[in-house]
Amino acid sequence: MSEQLTPEAKSLVEIKPDEVADSLKKSEVLVVDDSRLMRMVLTKALKDLGFTNIDTAVDGRDAINKLLEKPYDLMLLDMEMPEMNGIEVLTNMNFDSRIKGTPTIVISGNEQIDLAVQCIEAGAEDYLIKPPNPTLLRARVTTSLEKKRLRNLDKLRFAQLQAEKELVELEKEKSERLLLNILPGAIAGRLKGGEKTIANGHHVVSVMFADLCGFTALSRKTTPDDLVRMLNEIFTAFDNIVEHHQVEKIKTIGDCYMLVGGLPNHRDDHAHAVADAAIEMVKALQRINEKNGTELAMRVGIHSGPVVAGVIGKIKFTYDLWGDTVNVASRMESSGMPGRIHLSEQTRATLDSHFILEERGMVECKGLGQVKTFFLNGRS
Repeated sequence: MSEQLTPEAKSLVEIKPDEVADSLKKSEVLVVDDSRLMRMVLTKALKDLGFTNIDTAVDGRDAINKLLEKPYDLMLLDMEMPEMNGIEVLTNMNFDSRIKGTPTIVISGNEQIDLAVQCIEAGAEDYLIKPPNPTLLRARVTTSLEKKRLRNLDKLRFAQLQAEKELVELEKEKSERLLLNILPGAIAGRLKGGEKTIANGHHVVSVMFADLCGFTALSRKTTPDDLVRMLNEIFTAFDNIVEHHQVEKIKTIGDCYMLVGGLPNHRDDHAHAVADAAIEMVKALQRINEKNGTELAMRVGIHSGPVVAGVIGKIKFTYDLWGDTVNVASRMESSGMPGRIHLSEQTRATLDSHFILEERGMVECKGLGQVKTFFLNGRS
C-alpha cells in the first residue's frame, strides 16, 4: 500500500526505530489525577520514557477544559476522582467532536475487570492498575501512540482518496461541459453511450442563418483584438437568446450564425421558436450598436422543411445539418435585406396570427429561381 501513498503518507508509515525517541519527544500528553503525588509519579515515569511535553489536570472537569484548549496525542486518566470520574470524562468526550477519540489510558487502583470493560466501552484504549509497572506503561503508551499514528494515516489516505475522487469528478464535469458546448445534450449522451455513427432524418424543422452586413468592411479598419471582442459580444448575446428559446445553435462561420429549431428533440412549435429568436437577435444587435456606436446590420433567413442531422469528423467532430432545407435557408439569408428577417413560404405557413408578416412577393434566389417570400416584422 505504501507504494501508492504520497511522501507525506509514507512519512507516517515508515517510522524507523531511531525515530521513536524523537516521536515521543514531540507527543503531547495529559496526565489527569486528583492526587498530586500520583501526578508527580506518572509525570516522572513518562519523562523516563522520553516524553517532554507533559501537562497535568487536577480533576475530570479540568481535563475536559484542557482537552478543548489544544489537541493531545495521549491522556492518562485516573478513574476515581471526586468532581468527575474517569468514565464520566470519557462519556463527556464522546459528546464533543473536538475531543472525541483522544487516545486515553485509564489508570485505576481498582482491579475489577467489569470496570475495565466499562472504560473500554466508553472509549478508552487501555486500562492499567496503579501504580503502573514502568515496562507495562511503556508498552501500553507506545501501543496507543502507534494506533493514533495509524488512525492519522487512515484519515490522510481517506482524504487523499476523496481528493482524487473529487478531482476525477471535476475533470469529468469539465469534459462533459466541453462536450455540451460542442454538441446538443441528447447527441453528447449517445456518443458517451458508445455510438459510433449518429445520423437522423427529421421530417420538418426550421433552419435560420444570420449574417452580419458590413462586418468585413469594419474589419479592415478595426484592430484584431477589438474585432474579436465585438464579435464575441454579439455572438454571446445570440447564444443567450438561443438558450432562452431552447433552439439549437449549430455553428458560426466567420460572421455568420446558424441555428435550428425542432432537433435533436422534436417540437411542433419549431418555427415559432426560431422566429422569436430571430426577432430578439435583431433587437440585441440594435442595442449593441447603440452601446458601441457601430452601424452593423444583419440579414436573417429562415426556411422550414426536412433535414438530415448527424455528427461528422474524428478529430474535431461537429454536429451539422444537410439537405435542401439548409440550402434554401441560406438563400433566404443571402437574398434578404439588412435588418430584416426573410422567410420562405413554407415557414410563413407554420406561423400563426401572433406574428406580423409582410409579403415581399416573388424574389430571384440563386439556384431556386423565382420564389415567393415574406418579411417577419415582429409579434402582434
